[in-house]
Amino acid sequence: MKRSKFKFQVPKLKHLLSLLACLLIFPASLEAGSSINKRFVYYIYWSGIKAGEAVMDYTSTPEGITIRTHATSAPFVTFFYPVDDISESTLYPDGYPKKFIVKVQQGRHKRDKVTYFERKPDGKPQKIIYHNILDDSIEEFFYDKPAYDPLSAFYEMTKWDLKIGQKAFMDIFDSGKLWNTEVQVLRKETVKVPAGEFDTIVVKPILKSEGIFPKTGDITIWATDDDRKLPVLMKSKAIIGHFSAELVEGQY
Repeated sequence: MKRSKFKFQVPKLKHLLSLLACLLIFPASLEAGSSINKRFVYYIYWSGIKAGEAVMDYTSTPEGITIRTHATSAPFVTFFYPVDDISESTLYPDGYPKKFIVKVQQGRHKRDKVTYFERKPDGKPQKIIYHNILDDSIEEFFYDKPAYDPLSAFYEMTKWDLKIGQKAFMDIFDSGKLWNTEVQVLRKETVKVPAGEFDTIVVKPILKSEGIFPKTGDITIWATDDDRKLPVLMKSKAIIGHFSAELVEGQY
C-alpha cells in the first residue's frame, strides 16, 4: 500500500519538474549582442524531502539566444519513476523563437519532438512546423498572430510591466496546439531561499497545455520584483503534502 500511495504522487513531481523546466523566467537585460553564459540551479522538495533538481543554462550571442533546461528526479524517486526532461529553445536576437526541442523520459513514457517557427511576414500568417520524432509525423500550422514556445514565452514576459491584480496573456504553441495562456499577478512578497532573500512578485499561471505545459492545478511562482523576473520559489499542493522548488544558486 505504501508504494501505491507514493506512485500516486509521482505524476505531481513529474509535472513540477517539467513546469520548473519551462517556467524559468530569464533576465530581460541579457540581450543578444555579446556572448553571455548563465546557469541556475533549483532543488525540488516534496514535504521537505529533496525529490529532484532542475538546471537552466542561458547563452546569448550576436546570432541569437539559446535556453536549455534539464530536470531530473532524485535517486529515491528515480527508483519508482525516473524523470529526465530536456527542453531547449533557440531564439532570434529579438527574442522570437526559431526552434524548440523537447526530449522527455517520465517512467516508461517518452517524448521526442521539435517545433520550427518561421518568421511572420507582414500581412501573412506565421508558419509553424511540428515534428513528432517518435512516430515520424510532421504537421504544418498557420496563425495570424505570432506564437511562442513555452521557454521563449516566459523570456518575453520578463519585458512586461507586471502590476498587482493584472492578468497577462501569451499565445503559446505546444504539442501541436495553440494555447492562450493566462498569467495572474497576485501580490508582492519578500521570501528567503537557499540562494538568499529576495523581494518578489507572486504570479499564478493558468496552465492548460497537454505537452510540457501540463494542466496540474494550482502552481504559484515567486519571481524577483525587478527587470530579471527570475523565479526563486515555486509551490504546488499535492494529495499528500506539497511540492516546492527553490533557487539554490545562479549567476545573477
